Amino acid sequence: MEPLYEEYLANHGTIVKPYYWLSFSLDCSNCPYHIRTGEEARVPYTEFYQIFGFPYGPAYPQTKHLTFYELKTSSGSLVQKGHASSCTGNNTHPESMLFEMKGYFDSALHNNNAIRHIILYSNNSPCNEANHCCISKMYNFLITYPDVTLSIYFSQLYHTEAEFPASAWNREALRSLASFWPQVTLSPISGGIWHFLLNSFVSGVSGSTVFQPILTGRALADRHNAYEIKAITGVKPYFTDVLPQTKENQNIKAQAALESYPLNKVFPGQSLQVTSGRQQPNLTPDLRVPVIFVLVPFRDLPPIHVSQNPHKPRNIVRHLNMPQMSFQETKDLGRPPIGMPVERMEITEQLASSKEMDEKKKKKKGKK
Repeated sequence: MEPLYEEYLANHGTIVKPYYWLSFSLDCSNCPYHIRTGEEARVPYTEFYQIFGFPYGPAYPQTKHLTFYELKTSSGSLVQKGHASSCTGNNTHPESMLFEMKGYFDSALHNNNAIRHIILYSNNSPCNEANHCCISKMYNFLITYPDVTLSIYFSQLYHTEAEFPASAWNREALRSLASFWPQVTLSPISGGIWHFLLNSFVSGVSGSTVFQPILTGRALADRHNAYEIKAITGVKPYFTDVLPQTKENQNIKAQAALESYPLNKVFPGQSLQVTSGRQQPNLTPDLRVPVIFVLVPFRDLPPIHVSQNPHKPRNIVRHLNMPQMSFQETKDLGRPPIGMPVERMEITEQLASSKEMDEKKKKKKGKK
């Protein structure tokens, strides 16, 4: 098989031209080496923050695409790690490069049949727009390699909102890709995966920096992604929700942050929902509120409950604020207070009959 790419040995891995005809370009800072393997795949923390939106959450519309990947055996042993970056000069997405027929992944599996699992960590979910056809290439790849599983993690959904012309096409393509379950899983990056990415794919990060807290803005965006991908595909994603949910009062700070933080500082361009004359921000986190995070291993988490019709009104039960009572007071509600005189009255047939006799006597006296 004659591949489309060219691979060169570097100091800490390899650098790859995904298409042998690519050359240095002033229009793209990454050209021509868009695929990097081993330790060459690490990126600076500032680049990771800007593209993936960690730890604050997405800050502005993202034009760059970056995908980290792992190739593993059936036992979970790592064969190779790397990353693929988008080409702004040729308008090509990373997934399109990696899953191209006779491309890098196709060649890797052709030369190493021990690879059984591919894991992608992308800043954007894959699309199927005409210029890229990422999902179509993935689809054909999975049919060619039915024994290979594919796990896709993303930090934000790409062009699935109604305002994008290709949104319906992208959503349908995501549903089609999700139909390969369990061979394919689509999930948001969340929880401990963020710390794994810092440790494995980001340079200049060590020690406590790797396990820095996941801030509320990022955690809310991850929760939103999990909700949306479940609504689009109908398949439960793998997801670790680090925001407390068990008790309502545990989330007071996060809720207050949502109501008080200016929207345009975190999610510029997004609209506000107005309910009953009051503006309700949508995913507007306070970046100063960290989430206390406990590392959770990957596992099958409970399903995310998605409403069948998000526009259907909900039944709201309002509770009155009752005065606080002690246990003894509530226990004694059914008995009278001590010291209050109690008068018991019994109404019997005898009492009724005595009244009737008195009335008859009065009538007889009146006749006389």
